[in-house]
Amino acid sequence: MAATMRWGRGALVVAAFAAVVAVSGLGVAANYGAPGGGGFLFPQFYQHTCPQMEAVVGAIVAKAHAEDPRMAASLLRMHFHDCFVQGCDASVLLDADGSGRFATEKRSNPNRDSLRGYEVIDEIKAALEHACPRTVSCADIVAVAARDSTVLTGGPGWEVPLGRRDSLTASLSGSNNLIPAPNDTLATIVGKFRNQGLDLVDLVALSGSHTIGNSRCVSFRQRLYSQNNDGKPDFTLNPAYAAELRGRCPRSGGDQNLFALDPVSQFRFDNQYYRNILAMSGLLNSDEVLLTQSHETMELVHRYAASNELFFQQFAKSMVKMGNISPLTGHNGEIRMNCRRVNHF
Repeated sequence: MAATMRWGRGALVVAAFAAVVAVSGLGVAANYGAPGGGGFLFPQFYQHTCPQMEAVVGAIVAKAHAEDPRMAASLLRMHFHDCFVQGCDASVLLDADGSGRFATEKRSNPNRDSLRGYEVIDEIKAALEHACPRTVSCADIVAVAARDSTVLTGGPGWEVPLGRRDSLTASLSGSNNLIPAPNDTLATIVGKFRNQGLDLVDLVALSGSHTIGNSRCVSFRQRLYSQNNDGKPDFTLNPAYAAELRGRCPRSGGDQNLFALDPVSQFRFDNQYYRNILAMSGLLNSDEVLLTQSHETMELVHRYAASNELFFQQFAKSMVKMGNISPLTGHNGEIRMNCRRVNHF
């Protein structure tokens, strides 16, 4: 009965997504190309094999969000960190298997003590294995959960192309080296996005995901105390905001202290992130450099700060594009029965 009620609510959540898309006109018709691996991604992939898939994901994500408002940002971030390493293949979910074949990405610098939401994916996977055994990939679950998390916090909806399969390996080195870091220069960040087939417009739009969620003191401390190894704070950081941050982010200690990436509307997906950047109140160095190190990115920051609708439209398009990074399809990879480990043959 409980499961039935939960899935029923999921149907309402999915209906709400459809309503948001229909009313706002923000839905994105995905460009479904042949991404390699022998197959295509398309939204109706589970139409016959597991028609309740999106309702199940939507219900459990909604429950998790109601219990923990931070979870939406965490699930959205998980999709980014998955796709930037080996493509969108759920490699980020794999635990170390003890065989030495690969090291888990969960221990990488970007993910350790930071990435969260694994238990939500586990719950979704268990429900789908009960409803449609060995059918829905963990990679597709992560992609749909990211979309649902965006909508639940007031952001745009989009059709998620589906049909990804799950990897048999993970890459700790890839996770350490390919995911943009908070202290990267803009040139480095641009290079990491281009390596994934994403351009400057995608970079600035996808950075807008920082409109929700938190960051740790350790990720921006250098901006407060020694931006250029000179003992001085970052001159591009609003001094009043810097003083406020120093109150809970000391020169040493407090590494795990959390700060809202957007303190104005922390749990609402909107374009306030870009307005913060214009006020020199972007929390991370990787946020503020969008304004200070490139004419083109600066212009995009201004445009998205001026138009929430424009930001939503481009964010949805860029999320579909990111979700198409090197998926495993056809007979490549597998459908994991447990997202934390590969199947045993």
